[in-house]
Amino acid sequence: MDMSRRTMLGGLVVGVGAAAFGKAGAAEPKAIALKQYKNEDFYKDGKFDVEAAKQAYYEMMWYYNYPVPPRLKTDEFWALDFGLGLFTEVGMAGIFWMNNQKDNYFGHEIYLLPGQMIPEHKHVKTDAAGPKMEGWHVRHGYIYTYAEGTPTPGVDSRISPSHRECSKARTELKLMPGEYAMLNGPEQWHYMKAGPEGAIVTEYATYHDGAGLRFSHPNVTM
Repeated sequence: MDMSRRTMLGGLVVGVGAAAFGKAGAAEPKAIALKQYKNEDFYKDGKFDVEAAKQAYYEMMWYYNYPVPPRLKTDEFWALDFGLGLFTEVGMAGIFWMNNQKDNYFGHEIYLLPGQMIPEHKHVKTDAAGPKMEGWHVRHGYIYTYAEGTPTPGVDSRISPSHRECSKARTELKLMPGEYAMLNGPEQWHYMKAGPEGAIVTEYATYHDGAGLRFSHPNVTM
């Protein structure tokens, strides 16, 4: 990656890289407008409707002319509401393109609907792996990242309601397409939140061991 900017901000290392995205399959025609969803659109009889969630992400992919290869139509592509019942606020979809423990590398695509956030979390050392280190490269839309460090002025009003009491990561950074950021140290609290048109983000990281995942919100479940 040819980097033209690299700076330090709070718990993040940030920079700009190429935003080109290799073709992985035929893209659907771009939608006229990105759909707007209500939280109740994703619940049926009080239960999270995974298929409805996936369909919303496919529609966002079509909006961005993002390639949808066959693998994204399998169970390897997953969507979560993290047990909070607030999918349009706290949720995500993703696919682990690779997760190699032997050689210690990981490739992940993150999909966020408009205004959606990944719950605040950190990755701790486990018997199988060291504390996961990671970086995020924005492909489409934009995100706000939140890291440990000096709180950004006015950040409290921008933290999603579910996390205002528990959030520890309050250094805020906006990342546009082609920009990236990374954790500046192990076991740091962090999360991201999409802008008003959602976001598609590539994550580069060391091996991901789910046993090392910790959430600051006491009611989050996987």
